[in-house]
Amino acid sequence: MPKNVLVTRKIPDVGIGMLKNAGFNVDILPGDQPHTQAELIDALQKKQYDAVLSLLTDQVDAKLFDAAPSVKIYANYAIGFNNMDVAEAMKRGITLTNTPGNSFSFCIAEHAIALMLALSTRLVEGDRFVRAGKYKGWDPDIFVGTDLQKKKLGLIGAGHIGERVAHHASRGFDMEVLYYDVVKNEKIEQEYGAKYFGTPEEVLKEADFVSLHVPLLDSTKHLINADRLKLMKPSAFLVNTSRGPVVDENALVDALKNKVIRGAGLDVFEFEPQLAAGLAELENVVLTPHIASARESARNDMATLAAQNIVDFLEGREPKNKVNPPAKEPAAVA
Repeated sequence: MPKNVLVTRKIPDVGIGMLKNAGFNVDILPGDQPHTQAELIDALQKKQYDAVLSLLTDQVDAKLFDAAPSVKIYANYAIGFNNMDVAEAMKRGITLTNTPGNSFSFCIAEHAIALMLALSTRLVEGDRFVRAGKYKGWDPDIFVGTDLQKKKLGLIGAGHIGERVAHHASRGFDMEVLYYDVVKNEKIEQEYGAKYFGTPEEVLKEADFVSLHVPLLDSTKHLINADRLKLMKPSAFLVNTSRGPVVDENALVDALKNKVIRGAGLDVFEFEPQLAAGLAELENVVLTPHIASARESARNDMATLAAQNIVDFLEGREPKNKVNPPAKEPAAVA
C-alpha cells in the first residue's frame, strides 16, 4: 500500500516530484502563509500519514506527535531545526531531519557581505533619499560612508557559513578576520589568517563589523545583549543572518538609537515576522525579510534534501541529515 506524505506548504517541484516518483501519495496544504498548529493537527487527522515534510514556521512538538502517531519522520525544509522538539522526538523514536548544504553557505555568506556593503555605503538610505525626490545634485558631504577595505571583521561562529564570509572578506576586501566559536577552525586560520579569540567579548571589542553565524540554542539566545553591545566600538556594525533571538532586539534598538553602535543589518528577527518597537523607524539599520538563502539553487537543494530524507527513511535506509540524537552540542554555525 502506498505511503502517505503531508507537505505543509508548497516547495519547489523537484522535491514533490521525487516523492511522487518514489510511489508515495503526496498531499500539499494550500496557501502561501504559515499554518497554525491547530490547522496542521486538523490536516494530520484526516488521513494516516507516514511522513511530514515541514517548514521552519511549523512547530513540531508533542502536540503534533500525539495527533499523528503514524508519522515517524518529520523532514524539515530548513537548515535549522529550532522549531522541532528534538528531545521529545527522541523519546518517541521519531526521526527528525534538516537540509544543510554548501549552496546555503554560499548564499548566506553573500547576503551577509551584501548587508555589510549596504551599511558601509549607506546604500539603502541613498535609495530612499532619491525616491523621495530629495536629491538635488552631487554633494561632497552627502551620505558619507565607511570602507570595508582593511577593516576588522569579527565572526561569531566559524562553521561553513562563517568560513565563506571569511573568504569574501579576506580575499575580496583585505579585511582582517577575527573569530570566536566553541570549536577552533584551523582552515580559516591557515587560509585567511583569521585570529581566534576565546570569548565573544574579545571579538566584539576589536571588530569593525560583527557577523553572527550561530544556531539558536539555549546558550545562544540573546548572545548579543545590551552588555555585549556596549563592548562594541561606536563606529561598528552588527550583521545577523543566523536566527533572530540570538540578538536581544529591544536592546539593539536602544543601542542604535543612542549611537552605542553605528548600525545593523538584519535578515532575521527576534519576534519574526514582527519587529521590535522602533526598529523600522531607524535610519541606521538595513532590514531584509529572511531571504539570505533565497536563491533558486539553494531552494531546489533544500527540496531535494528534504525529499531524499523521506524517501530514504520510508524505504528503510538511514536518512543522511538526521538531527536526532545529536552526537554533541552543535558548533556555532547557522
